[in-house]
Amino acid sequence: MTGTALAEEPASFRRFAPLRELDHPSRVFARLGPNWFASVMGTGIVANAAATLPVWLPGLRTAATVVWAFGALLLLALCAAWAVHWIRHTGTARGHAHDPVMAQFWGAPPMALMTVGAGTLLLGGDWIGLGPALTVDWILWTAGTLLGLFTTAWIPYRMMTTHAITRDSAFGGWLMPVVPPMVSAANGALLVEHLPAGQPRLTMLLGCYAMFGISLFATLFIVPQLWQRLLRHKTGAAATVPTVWIVLGPLGQSVTAVNLLARPAGNVLPEPYGAAADALGLFYGVAAWGFALVWLVLAAALTLRAARSGLPFALTWWSFTFPVGTVVTGTSGLAARTGSLLFTVAAVALYLLLVLAWLTVAVRTAHGSYRGGLF
Repeated sequence: MTGTALAEEPASFRRFAPLRELDHPSRVFARLGPNWFASVMGTGIVANAAATLPVWLPGLRTAATVVWAFGALLLLALCAAWAVHWIRHTGTARGHAHDPVMAQFWGAPPMALMTVGAGTLLLGGDWIGLGPALTVDWILWTAGTLLGLFTTAWIPYRMMTTHAITRDSAFGGWLMPVVPPMVSAANGALLVEHLPAGQPRLTMLLGCYAMFGISLFATLFIVPQLWQRLLRHKTGAAATVPTVWIVLGPLGQSVTAVNLLARPAGNVLPEPYGAAADALGLFYGVAAWGFALVWLVLAAALTLRAARSGLPFALTWWSFTFPVGTVVTGTSGLAARTGSLLFTVAAVALYLLLVLAWLTVAVRTAHGSYRGGLF
């Protein structure tokens, strides 16, 4: 073998080697931000949305359970990697909270925990049994709720006191820290009936409605700022365009939450409040669903416009998944409540869009992770 061949072989090997875009494999932990947990959210919602669809398709539940299991393994892997990140790169980990953009994604870990927890109860029980599934869900819901309530106050406080905020700073990511309580409300509704009757169920139900309000009113403060920014300063950098889709998250999740909470409300709340909760699920749900569809059209148009000029792949692409998934679960809840063919067809169509988006983003993420560039 000639010297030239010896020189060429390592270069050829590196072309296909994993993590070849990093200086050293250990650098995979160096910049591991909380935004990575959006991949767990996006994967978990694909499974959870399938479990709530108003139609039954052969093999769908099995496929959804496999996706849930993959999401659970991904959550465990990310938690372990993030622990290494905090131990080896403490300064960088702490610095994420000081960054006006990265700090917003502190809302992703609590939502990832609760999304996997809900999937465990909805689907995982088929494999591990109801008792263990319920225990896992309680643990993940409790941890996610506590962390989510913390981020809801902590990140806005940082924005008000230390972050450099300009007139064109608003972006969809501002919603990330304040959406977790809405996820807690929706997923907590699934746990109400598993509590003892009386005060435990009443406390849980009222707590979920309170968290629904926390996230809803925070969203009502933030979305007008994003709307104004888009009108005056346009979409900005192409990499941030996918975050426009995040607005669908609190909208869709609020529809999901208000309909899920209406189920136990009739047995827990005294009349006429049980009936009022049932009516709220329908009338608020339809109104919010209508605006969600308008925003979906706007977000799609803005994304296609940006794509014509080049839309570089980044972890912000996971914004195409979880927010759409919440609209699917919200639409499914309205279909179950009304029996409307409109909502049934819409739920299936939106779910197909969700699966297409998830497959696209998951493949791109896997490719970028293998090469190391995403790290």
